[in-house]
Amino acid sequence: MANENFTNAINRTEQKTPPIWFMRQAGRYHKHYQSLRSKYSFMDLCKEPELAAKVALGPILDFDFDVAILFSDLLFPLESLGMGLAYTDIGPKLGWQLNEINVNRLKPIEEAINGLKFQQDALKLTRELLPQNKSLIGFVGGLWTLFTYAVVGKHDGNLILPKKAIDLRKKFFKVLEDLIIRNIQLQLDGGAEIVMIFDTAAGELSPFDFEEIVIPYIKSISSRFPKKVAYYSKGTSRGHLEKIFPIDGLAGIGFDHRINLTKLLQITTNGFIQGNFDQSLLFQETRDLKKSIMDYLNPILSMDSSERKGWVCSLGHGVLPKTPEDNVKLFIDTVRRVFT
Repeated sequence: MANENFTNAINRTEQKTPPIWFMRQAGRYHKHYQSLRSKYSFMDLCKEPELAAKVALGPILDFDFDVAILFSDLLFPLESLGMGLAYTDIGPKLGWQLNEINVNRLKPIEEAINGLKFQQDALKLTRELLPQNKSLIGFVGGLWTLFTYAVVGKHDGNLILPKKAIDLRKKFFKVLEDLIIRNIQLQLDGGAEIVMIFDTAAGELSPFDFEEIVIPYIKSISSRFPKKVAYYSKGTSRGHLEKIFPIDGLAGIGFDHRINLTKLLQITTNGFIQGNFDQSLLFQETRDLKKSIMDYLNPILSMDSSERKGWVCSLGHGVLPKTPEDNVKLFIDTVRRVFT
């Protein structure tokens, strides 16, 4: 039970039509999600497996994406470690911020992983509901991104506190990496074909710090799950990403709209390359959007199908709230039309 085009992309098998899926495709822009959200809290939608499966299935039925993704949130591992978590009108809020004094308050891994089993149940139910020709993936937060949330409660700005808290980071990573590894296994056991690591704060690191902080855990995790884990970073440059390319075992790499897609397809050989239409352009008027889509696709169309193998068509980041649904459909239909 999988999408053939997505499997081909992971294996770098030549094909005409790329698989398509968006981050946050089951999000606030979607009427299906809004209808469920009017009846249930965000926490309920994530933690009640039946509801999470319904949310994940919605965009597959309405837009015919090739891949469904676990409906959840990357902060739940922090909650499972005992840091608390609430979703407010201004965003997620942890019960307390991590520091050298309270780092010993974190729960043991065995206790923490039990707090994440709802994700496994949600994946199992989602797989049961999905058409057999659709793929299903899970996700976890990158260690650096989760550390920034644990210390600051967000990851905007210059991240001064996380960057200077070197000893605290090392202590926390020892605990967090074990939990994330267990979380990935839990999701794979639930039916995920691969698990994406979302490292949305990675772009705040210099290429040197990216190599020192991020690369070791990507190597460690990918070595444990060959071809079962993919990595996405936001705001990273080609200088960052080139540190990722030599890593064996990754199922794929995703990147945002700041990177030249055709260049990466030419220099990478392992796993899929996912990206990377600018999600903000989906707000354009129809005539302008059609032009923007073709401006994005024409350089890829000019490549031979053997040169673009491994491509997973996606946005640079998640679908933004209030994105017109018709524009999402237009993008998907256009890609399938020109690559068929």
